[in-house]
Amino acid sequence: MKVSEDKSYNNSNSINPTNFQGGLDSRKIGQNRRVLGVINQNLVMEGRPYPCVVNKRALSERNEVCEKKQADPGHRPITRRFAAKVVADTKKSNAEGTTKRSNLGNSNGFADSIFVDDEHKPAEDQPVPMALEQIEEPTLVGSDQMEEVEMEDIMEEPVLDIDTCDADNPLAVTEYIEDLYSFYRKVESTGCVSPNYMAQQFDINERMRAILIDWLIEVHDKFDLVHETLFLTVNLIDRFLEKQSVVRKKLQLVGLVAMLLACKYEEVSVPVVSDLIVISDKAYTRKEVLEMEKVMVNTLKFNISVPTAYVFMKRFLKAAQADRKLELLAFFLVELSLVEYAMLKFPPSQLAAAAVYTAQCTIFGVKLWNKTCEWHTNYSEDQLLECSSLMVDFHKKAGIGKLTGAHRKYCTSKFSFTAKCEPATFLLEDNNL
Repeated sequence: MKVSEDKSYNNSNSINPTNFQGGLDSRKIGQNRRVLGVINQNLVMEGRPYPCVVNKRALSERNEVCEKKQADPGHRPITRRFAAKVVADTKKSNAEGTTKRSNLGNSNGFADSIFVDDEHKPAEDQPVPMALEQIEEPTLVGSDQMEEVEMEDIMEEPVLDIDTCDADNPLAVTEYIEDLYSFYRKVESTGCVSPNYMAQQFDINERMRAILIDWLIEVHDKFDLVHETLFLTVNLIDRFLEKQSVVRKKLQLVGLVAMLLACKYEEVSVPVVSDLIVISDKAYTRKEVLEMEKVMVNTLKFNISVPTAYVFMKRFLKAAQADRKLELLAFFLVELSLVEYAMLKFPPSQLAAAAVYTAQCTIFGVKLWNKTCEWHTNYSEDQLLECSSLMVDFHKKAGIGKLTGAHRKYCTSKFSFTAKCEPATFLLEDNNL
C-alpha cells in the first residue's frame, strides 16, 4: 500500500475507510472488509471492547481526539489487523518506510493510535500495553527516607491536652494556665537557697534542720493543714536561715513562726499563737513568738509568695493522669525529700517532677515517663534519674532511724498506707550501671 502524503489526507479530521480507496485495489478492499467483519464478530463473542489506544499521550491531545470522534458519527475504530496491513505495505524499503511512517505519525495524532501485530513488527519496537507497563519506581533512598519519616510521625506518641476536661471550670483558669506555669518556672529560682548555706551557721547543722522539719511534718498533720502550708513553711525556714544566724535553742521557734506565717498565707482557719506554744511544750512565750515573726518578715522583706514544689506537683500529677494512689505516693516521696538537706540543690520543679516519675515507677514496676509528662514538666527522664534515685533511697530508709515522721504519717489509713509500698529499687541498679 502506498500512503499518499497530499494535504487532503494529512488534514482529514475523521478516520473513514473511504479515504483510502484511492490507493487500494478492489481485491484488498474486499479482503479488509472481510477481516473487519471477522474481528468485530470475535469481539462481540468475547464480550469486551478492543483497546484501540494504548500509548500514553498528553491530556490535551487525548481530549482533542475524543472531541473529533464525538463530532464525527461515522468514525469507526482502527482494528489491529487492518492497521497491521497498512503499516506492512509501507515497509517496501527501509529508508522510504521510515520517512513515510514519520510523516504518518505527524498526521493529526492518527499514528499514535495504531497498534501493530507482533508478527509484523520486531520485538524491540512493540509498544507495551498500559496494563502491562512497569511503573517506574522512585529512587529507593528518597522513598525509604520519606516512608520512614511518615511512619515516625504516625507512631510518635501524642502530647495530650490535659486542660480539655476543665474547659468549663473557671477555677482551672485554662485560658492562661500555661502562661501561669511559664511564669512560675522563671521565678522559682527566687525561692531557692544555696545548697551549702548551712556552712555559715555557727550553732546549728544539717542534722538539726532535719529533726525540725521531721517534727513539723507531724505538727502539720496534727493540725490537719493543707499541703501548701507545709511546703511554704519549709521554704520560709531555709530562706530565713540562709540570711540570718540562729542559735540552737531558737531553731524550734523559727520553725513555729514559719508555720504561723504559712498558715496566715494559705489557710482559711489559722492556728492561734497559744496553740503553737502548747505544741512547743511551752518552750517559748507569746512575746517571743510575735517578736520572731517581726524579725522573719523583715529579713525576707515580706516576700512570702514564692512557687514551691507543691505548685508544680499539682500540674505534673495532672499531666500524669494520676489517681489517688499515685498522688499520695508522690507526696510521700517529696515530703521525705523536704527533710533531707542534700535535696536543696534541686529546684522545686525538678523535685516535683522526680517525685511523680518515681511514684509511677514504684507503682507500675517499670520506667514510665511519657511525652505528655515530659512536655508539661520540661524535664526528660535522664534529667530526673539522679533526683529519683535519691528518693528511692529515702523510701528504703523511711521507717529506719529516728526521723520517721513522714513514714508514720503515710502508714495510716488516712493516707491509704502508702508508705508500705515497695520502693522502686531497680532505679538504683540502673543508675549504678
